[in-house]
Amino acid sequence: MTAGYMAPKVRDAVRAIAPRAIEWRRYFHANPELSWREERTQQAILDHLRSLELADLRPIARTGATALVAGGKPGPCVMWRADIDALPIPERSGLPFASKNEGVMHACGHDAHTAVALALAELLAAKREKLHGSVRLLFQPAEEHAGAAQLCVKEGVLEEPRVSSVLGLHVSADVPLGAINVAPGPFFAAPTAFRLVIQGRGGHAAAPQQAVDAVLVAAHVITALQSIVSRSVPPSETAVLTVGKVQAGFRGNVIAESATMTGTIRTYNPLVQEVMISRMEEVAAGVCAAFGAGYTLQHSTSCPALVNDDRVTALVVEEAAKFFGVGNIHATPSMGADDMSVFLEERPGCYLWLGARNEAKGIAGRHHDPGFMIDEDAIPLGIEFGLQVIEANLRQS
Repeated sequence: MTAGYMAPKVRDAVRAIAPRAIEWRRYFHANPELSWREERTQQAILDHLRSLELADLRPIARTGATALVAGGKPGPCVMWRADIDALPIPERSGLPFASKNEGVMHACGHDAHTAVALALAELLAAKREKLHGSVRLLFQPAEEHAGAAQLCVKEGVLEEPRVSSVLGLHVSADVPLGAINVAPGPFFAAPTAFRLVIQGRGGHAAAPQQAVDAVLVAAHVITALQSIVSRSVPPSETAVLTVGKVQAGFRGNVIAESATMTGTIRTYNPLVQEVMISRMEEVAAGVCAAFGAGYTLQHSTSCPALVNDDRVTALVVEEAAKFFGVGNIHATPSMGADDMSVFLEERPGCYLWLGARNEAKGIAGRHHDPGFMIDEDAIPLGIEFGLQVIEANLRQS
């Protein structure tokens, strides 16, 4: 946020609901639930939606919820998606509404996404007779896991009525308050999780010649893996390979018989993804052969790259220019992953980052960090801009 920051103006209805939306966010933040365990969260969402007398109100994907704001006039159906799950991270934010669930934290802003979507539901319901079309609200569980978005599609969230476009936002600890980050085309990466096990031969630390040291082999494999992006991926493409966890050995005087490393590959292009996996196999095979070790490599991709539709994104950018100002629109794709991509494979749409960083207030943390925080002034901005892009898509679809 720059000096002299002036908040964009929101409509009276948004200003009125903002304090309650912030209270909702704080409730969810204090009571986080892990993927596929969002029972209390689901119940709170269903209770509020039920009070609005919405159509097709029901649980979905086990611990999610969906409802339809049926407009009074004919028109398309736009879906707004919000994710609701938390992460297995112990909170160290020091907030008065910090997590009461030990070892579980909303460290990525899904509590804010849920609050924004609840406010959108209430404001849209209040004007439903004037809507040209309908708005499907999806509170999706298990974004931090895998399979929930696919299950929502399987359970018909995009049908009856048929959804014509899909929208959503993600609060950002990197983008300053009063700005957004959005761009057409590939915007989030496809995440490929891998598990590589090196199989050596254990032995006494004082007799290494009798053993095949899995730790040593793993160290060489990790170093060699780092050359894949720089030497096997074209400079015009983007990719990431990270080994995030290594486990090996029993104690300091025992040569480890095996070493397990887990990590992630991030790519936009499926062909690059194939190259990365193929080269991982070749590197592991070659290094292990040189040391007389064996290996197994397992990998899985939980969702495709997230690709924003050109037309819908152009409409979002047009609305953003009017609300945030042209100078506050960033266009920087992320190597993060989000299974919103599953819906955007099925329907055209747009996903955006909403700025929630405010260094003047000391709010400048990182996602998935125990100290993660957002500036709650982003919540009314998210509600207002959500209304604007929904209304624009109902007009344009």
